[in-house]
Amino acid sequence: MPALLIIAWLVRDIRAADGPSAVWEYWSGTADLRDAPRTTTSVTSLVLLSAYAAAAVAALRSASAAPFLIVTGAVTFALRLPGVWTIADASAPEELRDRALLTTYVALAAGLGMIVAGVAGRRPAPEGAERPVGPGRGAGVAVFLLLGFQALTVAAWEIRQPFVYPSELYPAWFIGGGPLTVPLTEGPPGWVAVTHVLMFLVAAVGAVAGAAHARPLGLIAGGFVLTSGVLGTARIIHYEMYEHFLDTDIEAQLNMLSSVSSLLVGPVVIIVLARKGVGRTPAGGAPGPWGGGGPWGAQPPGYPPAQTAPGQQPPAPGFGPPQGGGFGPPPSSPPPRW
Repeated sequence: MPALLIIAWLVRDIRAADGPSAVWEYWSGTADLRDAPRTTTSVTSLVLLSAYAAAAVAALRSASAAPFLIVTGAVTFALRLPGVWTIADASAPEELRDRALLTTYVALAAGLGMIVAGVAGRRPAPEGAERPVGPGRGAGVAVFLLLGFQALTVAAWEIRQPFVYPSELYPAWFIGGGPLTVPLTEGPPGWVAVTHVLMFLVAAVGAVAGAAHARPLGLIAGGFVLTSGVLGTARIIHYEMYEHFLDTDIEAQLNMLSSVSSLLVGPVVIIVLARKGVGRTPAGGAPGPWGGGGPWGAQPPGYPPAQTAPGQQPPAPGFGPPQGGGFGPPPSSPPPRW
Protein backbone atom coordinates (compact mmCIF):
# COMPACT_ATOMS: atom_id res chain seq x y z
CA MET A 1 0.00 0.00 0.00
CA PRO A 2 2.65 2.66 0.87
CA ALA A 3 4.44 1.84 -2.40
CA LEU A 4 1.27 2.46 -4.40
CA LEU A 5 0.74 5.77 -2.61
CA ILE A 6 4.27 6.90 -3.42
CA ILE A 7 3.75 6.00 -7.07
CA ALA A 8 0.49 7.97 -7.09
CA TRP A 9 2.19 11.09 -5.68
CA LEU A 10 5.08 10.74 -8.12
CA VAL A 11 2.63 10.59 -11.02
CA ARG A 12 0.86 13.65 -9.64
CA ASP A 13 4.13 15.61 -9.46
CA ILE A 14 5.17 14.59 -12.97
CA ARG A 15 1.83 15.72 -14.38
CA ALA A 16 1.87 18.98 -12.41
CA ALA A 17 5.42 19.77 -13.49
CA ASP A 18 4.88 18.80 -17.14
CA GLY A 19 7.42 16.01 -17.16
CA PRO A 20 9.89 14.07 -15.03
CA SER A 21 12.77 16.39 -15.97
CA ALA A 22 11.08 19.29 -14.20
CA VAL A 23 10.58 17.14 -11.09
CA TRP A 24 14.23 16.17 -11.18
CA GLU A 25 15.30 19.80 -11.42
CA TYR A 26 13.16 20.66 -8.41
CA TRP A 27 14.57 17.76 -6.40
CA SER A 28 18.16 18.59 -7.26
CA GLY A 29 17.79 22.32 -6.60
CA THR A 30 18.68 23.31 -10.15
CA ALA A 31 15.22 24.65 -11.10
CA ASP A 32 14.10 28.25 -10.95
CA LEU A 33 11.93 28.10 -7.85
CA ARG A 34 10.03 31.22 -8.90
CA ASP A 35 8.51 29.41 -11.89
CA ALA A 36 8.71 25.71 -11.01
CA PRO A 37 5.64 24.15 -9.40
CA ARG A 38 6.10 22.86 -5.89
CA THR A 39 6.40 19.08 -5.73
CA THR A 40 4.83 16.94 -3.04
CA THR A 41 7.65 14.38 -3.03
CA SER A 42 11.43 14.29 -2.83
CA VAL A 43 14.12 11.77 -3.61
CA THR A 44 13.34 10.18 -0.22
CA SER A 45 10.24 8.69 -1.82
CA LEU A 46 12.35 6.93 -4.44
CA VAL A 47 14.56 5.33 -1.79
CA LEU A 48 11.53 4.19 0.21
CA LEU A 49 9.94 2.80 -2.95
CA SER A 50 13.08 0.74 -3.57
CA ALA A 51 13.04 -0.41 0.06
CA TYR A 52 9.44 -1.60 -0.27
CA ALA A 53 10.33 -3.56 -3.39
CA ALA A 54 13.26 -5.19 -1.59
CA ALA A 55 11.08 -6.00 1.43
CA ALA A 56 8.48 -7.62 -0.84
CA VAL A 57 11.15 -9.81 -2.42
CA ALA A 58 12.61 -10.66 1.00
CA ALA A 59 9.16 -11.62 2.28
CA LEU A 60 9.33 -14.60 -0.07
CA ARG A 61 12.46 -15.81 1.75
CA SER A 62 11.71 -16.83 5.33
CA ALA A 63 15.33 -16.40 6.41
CA SER A 64 15.55 -12.68 5.63
CA ALA A 65 11.92 -11.56 5.74
CA ALA A 66 11.79 -10.53 9.40
CA PRO A 67 14.84 -8.19 9.43
CA PHE A 68 13.77 -6.53 6.18
CA LEU A 69 10.22 -5.96 7.39
CA ILE A 70 11.27 -4.58 10.77
CA VAL A 71 13.88 -2.24 9.34
CA THR A 72 11.70 -0.98 6.48
CA GLY A 73 8.79 -0.38 8.84
CA ALA A 74 10.94 1.52 11.33
CA VAL A 75 12.48 3.73 8.63
CA THR A 76 9.05 4.44 7.14
CA PHE A 77 7.61 5.42 10.51
CA ALA A 78 10.56 7.67 11.37
CA LEU A 79 10.56 9.55 8.05
CA ARG A 80 6.78 9.95 7.72
CA LEU A 81 5.99 10.90 11.32
CA PRO A 82 6.49 14.71 10.92
CA GLY A 83 3.67 14.84 8.38
CA VAL A 84 1.20 14.43 11.23
CA TRP A 85 1.80 18.04 12.34
CA THR A 86 3.42 19.70 9.31
CA ILE A 87 0.80 19.00 6.63
CA ALA A 88 -2.00 20.80 8.46
CA ASP A 89 -0.11 24.11 8.34
CA ALA A 90 1.28 23.70 4.81
CA SER A 91 0.48 26.30 2.17
CA ALA A 92 -1.40 24.03 -0.22
CA PRO A 93 -5.02 23.54 -1.31
CA GLU A 94 -7.17 21.91 1.34
CA GLU A 95 -7.99 18.90 -0.84
CA LEU A 96 -4.32 18.27 -1.45
CA ARG A 97 -3.51 18.59 2.24
CA ASP A 98 -6.27 16.14 3.15
CA ARG A 99 -4.93 13.56 0.73
CA ALA A 100 -1.37 14.07 1.98
CA LEU A 101 -2.49 13.68 5.59
CA LEU A 102 -4.37 10.48 4.74
CA THR A 103 -1.24 9.20 2.98
CA THR A 104 0.80 9.94 6.09
CA TYR A 105 -1.55 7.99 8.35
CA VAL A 106 -1.57 5.05 5.96
CA ALA A 107 2.24 5.08 5.78
CA LEU A 108 2.54 5.17 9.57
CA ALA A 109 0.06 2.32 9.95
CA ALA A 110 1.89 0.32 7.28
CA GLY A 111 5.21 0.96 9.01
CA LEU A 112 3.87 -0.31 12.33
CA GLY A 113 2.29 -3.26 10.53
CA MET A 114 5.62 -4.22 8.98
CA ILE A 115 7.32 -4.00 12.38
CA VAL A 116 4.69 -6.21 14.02
CA ALA A 117 4.78 -8.72 11.16
CA GLY A 118 8.56 -8.87 11.29
CA VAL A 119 8.67 -9.34 15.06
CA ALA A 120 5.97 -12.01 14.91
CA GLY A 121 7.90 -13.80 12.18
CA ARG A 122 11.11 -14.05 14.20
CA ARG A 123 10.52 -17.63 15.26
CA PRO A 124 13.38 -20.08 15.77
CA ALA A 125 14.28 -21.61 12.43
CA PRO A 126 13.81 -25.39 12.09
CA GLU A 127 16.90 -27.58 12.23
CA GLY A 128 18.75 -27.35 8.93
CA ALA A 129 16.76 -24.34 7.72
CA GLU A 130 18.45 -21.18 6.50
CA ARG A 131 18.91 -18.56 9.18
CA PRO A 132 19.21 -14.79 8.68
CA VAL A 133 22.83 -13.76 8.85
CA GLY A 134 24.57 -10.44 8.79
CA PRO A 135 27.50 -9.17 6.76
CA GLY A 136 30.75 -11.09 6.78
CA ARG A 137 33.68 -9.87 8.83
CA GLY A 138 35.41 -7.94 6.05
CA ALA A 139 32.17 -6.50 4.71
CA GLY A 140 31.12 -5.46 8.20
CA VAL A 141 34.33 -3.53 8.81
CA ALA A 142 34.06 -1.81 5.42
CA VAL A 143 30.44 -0.78 6.02
CA PHE A 144 31.31 0.39 9.54
CA LEU A 145 34.01 2.71 8.22
CA LEU A 146 32.01 4.03 5.26
CA LEU A 147 28.69 4.64 7.01
CA GLY A 148 30.46 5.90 10.13
CA PHE A 149 32.24 8.46 7.96
CA GLN A 150 28.94 9.50 6.36
CA ALA A 151 27.29 9.88 9.77
CA LEU A 152 30.09 12.15 10.95
CA THR A 153 29.91 14.19 7.73
CA VAL A 154 26.14 14.76 7.91
CA ALA A 155 26.30 15.56 11.62
CA ALA A 156 29.14 18.03 11.07
CA TRP A 157 27.16 19.92 8.41
CA GLU A 158 24.10 20.04 10.65
CA ILE A 159 26.19 21.50 13.45
CA ARG A 160 27.68 24.04 11.06
CA GLN A 161 24.42 25.23 9.48
CA PRO A 162 23.07 27.30 12.42
CA PHE A 163 26.13 29.54 12.03
CA VAL A 164 25.38 30.07 8.31
CA TYR A 165 21.61 29.99 7.89
CA PRO A 166 19.33 32.70 9.29
CA SER A 167 18.16 32.07 12.82
CA GLU A 168 14.54 32.34 11.64
CA LEU A 169 14.82 28.87 10.10
CA TYR A 170 15.08 27.27 13.51
CA PRO A 171 13.40 25.28 14.98
CA ALA A 172 11.37 24.87 11.75
CA TRP A 173 14.42 23.24 10.16
CA PHE A 174 13.86 20.24 12.43
CA ILE A 175 10.14 20.21 13.21
CA GLY A 176 8.62 22.03 10.23
CA GLY A 177 6.44 25.10 9.94
CA GLY A 178 6.98 28.62 8.63
CA PRO A 179 9.05 30.12 7.16
CA LEU A 180 10.32 26.77 5.84
CA THR A 181 8.72 25.22 2.76
CA VAL A 182 9.15 21.48 2.22
CA PRO A 183 7.48 18.97 -0.11
CA LEU A 184 4.03 18.18 1.19
CA THR A 185 4.51 14.47 1.92
CA GLU A 186 8.09 14.74 3.20
CA GLY A 187 9.63 15.65 6.54
CA PRO A 188 11.65 18.77 7.40
CA PRO A 189 15.29 18.62 6.22
CA GLY A 190 16.72 18.70 9.73
CA TRP A 191 14.47 15.85 10.85
CA VAL A 192 15.49 13.81 7.81
CA ALA A 193 19.19 14.53 8.41
CA VAL A 194 19.02 13.42 12.05
CA THR A 195 17.17 10.26 10.98
CA HIS A 196 19.89 9.56 8.44
CA VAL A 197 22.64 9.99 11.02
CA LEU A 198 20.96 7.55 13.41
CA MET A 199 20.35 5.14 10.55
CA PHE A 200 24.00 5.27 9.46
CA LEU A 201 25.29 4.74 13.00
CA VAL A 202 22.99 1.81 13.79
CA ALA A 203 23.78 0.16 10.46
CA ALA A 204 27.53 0.73 10.93
CA VAL A 205 27.64 -0.76 14.42
CA GLY A 206 25.36 -3.62 13.41
CA ALA A 207 27.51 -4.41 10.37
CA VAL A 208 30.75 -4.68 12.30
CA ALA A 209 28.94 -6.89 14.84
CA GLY A 210 27.50 -9.12 12.11
CA ALA A 211 23.88 -8.41 13.10
CA ALA A 212 21.16 -9.60 10.75
CA HIS A 213 19.43 -6.20 10.67
CA ALA A 214 22.59 -4.52 9.37
CA ARG A 215 22.08 -5.74 5.82
CA PRO A 216 18.61 -4.26 5.15
CA LEU A 217 19.30 -1.11 7.17
CA GLY A 218 22.68 -0.64 5.50
CA LEU A 219 21.16 -1.10 2.04
CA ILE A 220 18.57 1.59 2.75
CA ALA A 221 21.25 3.83 4.23
CA GLY A 222 23.40 3.26 1.16
CA GLY A 223 20.47 4.32 -1.00
CA PHE A 224 20.16 7.60 0.87
CA VAL A 225 23.90 8.19 0.64
CA LEU A 226 23.86 7.53 -3.10
CA THR A 227 20.91 9.81 -3.82
CA SER A 228 22.46 12.57 -1.73
CA GLY A 229 25.65 12.28 -3.76
CA VAL A 230 23.75 12.25 -7.06
CA LEU A 231 21.78 15.39 -6.18
CA GLY A 232 24.83 17.24 -4.88
CA THR A 233 26.94 16.29 -7.89
CA ALA A 234 24.13 17.35 -10.23
CA ARG A 235 24.17 20.83 -8.66
CA ILE A 236 27.95 21.01 -9.00
CA ILE A 237 27.75 20.14 -12.70
CA HIS A 238 24.73 22.34 -13.43
CA TYR A 239 26.30 25.46 -11.94
CA GLU A 240 29.80 24.49 -13.12
CA MET A 241 31.11 24.85 -9.59
CA TYR A 242 33.97 22.46 -10.31
CA GLU A 243 35.56 25.03 -12.64
CA HIS A 244 36.10 27.39 -9.71
CA PHE A 245 36.98 24.75 -7.12
CA LEU A 246 40.42 26.17 -6.31
CA ASP A 247 39.10 29.72 -6.15
CA THR A 248 36.27 29.06 -3.69
CA ASP A 249 36.54 29.11 0.07
CA ILE A 250 37.29 26.02 2.11
CA GLU A 251 33.65 25.53 3.12
CA ALA A 252 32.45 25.41 -0.50
CA GLN A 253 35.25 23.00 -1.36
CA LEU A 254 34.31 20.70 1.51
CA ASN A 255 30.68 20.86 0.41
CA MET A 256 31.59 19.70 -3.09
CA LEU A 257 33.88 16.99 -1.75
CA SER A 258 31.08 15.74 0.52
CA SER A 259 28.77 15.32 -2.46
CA VAL A 260 31.39 13.49 -4.50
CA SER A 261 32.30 11.21 -1.58
CA SER A 262 28.63 10.32 -1.10
CA LEU A 263 28.40 9.50 -4.80
CA LEU A 264 31.30 7.06 -4.37
CA VAL A 265 30.45 5.63 -0.95
CA GLY A 266 26.79 4.88 -1.65
CA PRO A 267 27.32 2.30 -4.42
CA VAL A 268 30.14 0.62 -2.47
CA VAL A 269 27.92 0.13 0.59
CA ILE A 270 25.09 -1.24 -1.55
CA ILE A 271 27.36 -3.65 -3.45
CA VAL A 272 29.05 -4.91 -0.30
CA LEU A 273 25.79 -5.53 1.54
CA ALA A 274 23.93 -6.92 -1.47
CA ARG A 275 26.15 -9.98 -1.35
CA LYS A 276 24.74 -12.89 0.58
CA GLY A 277 25.64 -12.76 4.26
CA VAL A 278 27.75 -15.43 5.88
CA GLY A 279 27.90 -16.83 9.39
CA ARG A 280 30.69 -15.49 11.54
CA THR A 281 33.58 -17.80 12.48
CA PRO A 282 36.66 -17.00 14.51
CA ALA A 283 39.56 -15.38 12.70
CA GLY A 284 41.34 -17.82 10.42
CA GLY A 285 38.38 -20.18 10.37
CA ALA A 286 39.86 -22.24 13.22
CA PRO A 287 37.75 -23.59 16.06
CA GLY A 288 37.16 -21.33 19.01
CA PRO A 289 39.55 -21.21 21.96
CA TRP A 290 37.40 -23.54 24.04
CA GLY A 291 37.05 -26.36 21.54
CA GLY A 292 34.06 -25.28 19.45
CA GLY A 293 33.56 -23.44 16.20
CA GLY A 294 31.65 -20.67 17.94
CA PRO A 295 32.48 -18.39 20.87
CA TRP A 296 33.54 -20.17 24.07
CA GLY A 297 33.24 -23.58 22.48
CA ALA A 298 29.62 -23.30 21.32
CA GLN A 299 29.12 -25.57 18.34
CA PRO A 300 27.44 -24.02 15.28
CA PRO A 301 24.38 -25.74 13.76
CA GLY A 302 25.32 -28.98 12.05
CA TYR A 303 28.72 -29.25 13.78
CA PRO A 304 29.51 -32.95 14.49
CA PRO A 305 29.58 -33.91 18.18
CA ALA A 306 32.90 -34.56 19.84
CA GLN A 307 34.07 -38.19 19.77
CA THR A 308 34.65 -40.01 23.03
CA ALA A 309 36.68 -43.12 23.74
CA PRO A 310 34.83 -46.47 24.11
CA GLY A 311 33.33 -46.74 27.54
CA GLN A 312 33.98 -43.10 28.36
CA GLN A 313 31.06 -40.87 29.29
CA PRO A 314 30.90 -37.50 27.53
CA PRO A 315 31.52 -34.60 29.91
CA ALA A 316 28.64 -32.51 31.11
CA PRO A 317 28.28 -29.32 29.09
CA GLY A 318 30.00 -26.35 30.65
CA PHE A 319 32.30 -28.31 32.99
CA GLY A 320 35.83 -29.65 32.74
CA PRO A 321 38.56 -28.82 30.29
CA PRO A 322 37.84 -28.68 26.59
CA GLN A 323 38.04 -31.81 24.49
CA GLY A 324 41.55 -32.71 23.40
CA GLY A 325 43.35 -31.80 26.61
CA GLY A 326 42.55 -28.12 26.97
CA PHE A 327 45.65 -26.27 28.13
CA GLY A 328 48.34 -28.11 26.16
CA PRO A 329 48.67 -31.31 24.12
CA PRO A 330 47.51 -34.61 25.61
CA PRO A 331 50.19 -37.07 26.79
CA SER A 332 51.40 -39.55 24.18
CA SER A 333 51.00 -42.54 26.55
CA PRO A 334 49.32 -43.24 29.90
CA PRO A 335 51.37 -42.25 32.98
CA PRO A 336 53.22 -45.07 34.72
CA ARG A 337 51.54 -46.79 37.64
CA TRP A 338 53.25 -46.87 41.01
